[in-house]
Amino acid sequence: MTENAIEIKNLTKEFGDFKAVDDLSLNVKAGEIFGFLGPNGAGKSTTIRMLCTLAQPTSGSATISGYDLVKDAAKVRENIGLVAEKMIMYDALTAAENLRFFGKLYRIPKVELERRIDELLEMVNMQEWKDTQINKFSTGMKQRINVIRALLPEPKIIFMDEPTLGLDPQTTFSIREIIRDINKKGVTVILTTHAMVEAEALSDRVAIIDHGKIAALDTPENLKNMISDENTTIFSVKITNLTSHLIESIKNLENVTALAQQDDHTLKISATGENALNIIIDSIRAKGGNIFSITNSNESTLEDVFLALTGKEIRDHASEKAAPTSHGHGAKAQARVR
Repeated sequence: MTENAIEIKNLTKEFGDFKAVDDLSLNVKAGEIFGFLGPNGAGKSTTIRMLCTLAQPTSGSATISGYDLVKDAAKVRENIGLVAEKMIMYDALTAAENLRFFGKLYRIPKVELERRIDELLEMVNMQEWKDTQINKFSTGMKQRINVIRALLPEPKIIFMDEPTLGLDPQTTFSIREIIRDINKKGVTVILTTHAMVEAEALSDRVAIIDHGKIAALDTPENLKNMISDENTTIFSVKITNLTSHLIESIKNLENVTALAQQDDHTLKISATGENALNIIIDSIRAKGGNIFSITNSNESTLEDVFLALTGKEIRDHASEKAAPTSHGHGAKAQARVR
């Protein structure tokens, strides 16, 4: 039986009347890449902060590498590394000086520290930039140093909070390859993201989280199979004069299982039945809607799973800031998950 690197039981974090994390329970297996997928404000970063001992849980418990999150906080910190969403470095220092600074905080002996610095810089192809000031680096180069900074203490578990956020495609690909390399060395990786492709490409298992709760947890393939049905089709319909009244009328159709608004003119609709498309088209036209285009796909994605489970798309909230005072629970999910 595989040992669990992390065990979480009924973990909750409240800010006044707002529950950022709501009764969370799950296990993370040692050696896996585990993804938290959800929009900003869903509770991903708050969960990570608690598991890294940066925030106290309101209730519930967790063990990290066998150590109690609260009672054994110092031991927990000895076994983890953190790549926070915000880069933790000093621009006036060189790459090596930054790594030495943090290595000394970990009390790594000097000879051993220099060995690790060289080894880690080589891993991310940054050896030639060792003695260059960080402020001369591109964002992607800084993120590489940010990642290996968290690897200095040789953690058993590394937490990565939106590690590719704001990076260009080439750098994003590079960081994802680094994550895979880290995992191949036996390190358990906990990844938070709102990028569907990232969650699917990297994670052994994915927890879809919304409003602080786990909506579903499984392998990416099994999650997609949840809504796979030969009678179910997912449509993107562009309507030039889309109104809230029209959206409600489509949502209330018997064969529509889930609906989300992608932009000012486009709806993403999951529907069942042989005549689903004709029924939707007739309903839109009957309400005076002008259809500009329709595309459909029978291959489910993680975005479709999230839509079916929550009634909205992850990108609905991808640019929002998590804030207890403005967090809303939104519309109740309309999905009937199969």
